Amino acid sequence: MATPTLQPHVESFFDEDSNTFTHLVRDPHSRRCAIIDPVLDFDYPAARTTTQSADALLAHIADESLEVEWILETHVHADHLSAAAYLKDKLGCQLAIGARIREVQDIFADIFAAEAGFARDGRQFDRLLEEGDSLAIGGLECRVLHTPGHTPACVSYVIGDAVFVGDTLFMPDYGTARCDFPGGDARTLYRSIHKVLALPDSTRLYLCHDYSAEGREGFCCETTVGEQRLHNIHVHTGVDEAAFVDMRTKRDAGLGMPRLMLPAVQVNMRAGQLPPEDANDQAYLKIPLNRF
Repeated sequence: MATPTLQPHVESFFDEDSNTFTHLVRDPHSRRCAIIDPVLDFDYPAARTTTQSADALLAHIADESLEVEWILETHVHADHLSAAAYLKDKLGCQLAIGARIREVQDIFADIFAAEAGFARDGRQFDRLLEEGDSLAIGGLECRVLHTPGHTPACVSYVIGDAVFVGDTLFMPDYGTARCDFPGGDARTLYRSIHKVLALPDSTRLYLCHDYSAEGREGFCCETTVGEQRLHNIHVHTGVDEAAFVDMRTKRDAGLGMPRLMLPAVQVNMRAGQLPPEDANDQAYLKIPLNRF
């Protein structure tokens, strides 16, 4: 008789300022867990980072006596700054991201004129993950799907009967990720989405962001593969690749820059570390004028 698929216990924490969900994924038979896509709070007008969201997560972990084994990033986010470095320091766990982070670092190191010593080989992370890799969260197996298109380095994590897709998909009434960032590609995204949609219909699908589509109240982070197949407004069953690419390309052409993209990418490509301090002991973020 086949062993039933373990169902991880998932708790999701919402940061309203960036519309980001951080997921805490726990082995149901132990205290071991992983954090997916943590948030570092950022007051843009004041250029001030704080750790309120991360500290609330740490307090919950302590209250539940949990043991965090991994911090998992689905990609280099443009919507929020990552608290991965702060949490890793507090928890002593490992940090992982998709192996094609190297391509993202190479692109944005040039755009932001990164310091001469900035490493473009992903060494800021403990593990770089390829398609088909797996890692353990207690007794759970976390299997990696490479799901590029939004960025080259995007990965999704299949853990038991759940999959964590980052920005690849949104709630069915909101659609799919944009593909106009450097290294993005609509055709690639379509194919990546169908890797996710090949999972069983009952698979729980967890999102990194929700922007509450028109006519819906509140924010959601959980749907299913079956619901996406039937109801996703951009990529439901019957939408072919050419139609998707045409829709996505036209839609992206009218989208504005994400509010936190410029600061977020500079921090997130460094695994949540701030840029190094200048000669005056002050760290700076750069704004590339007229680049985007």
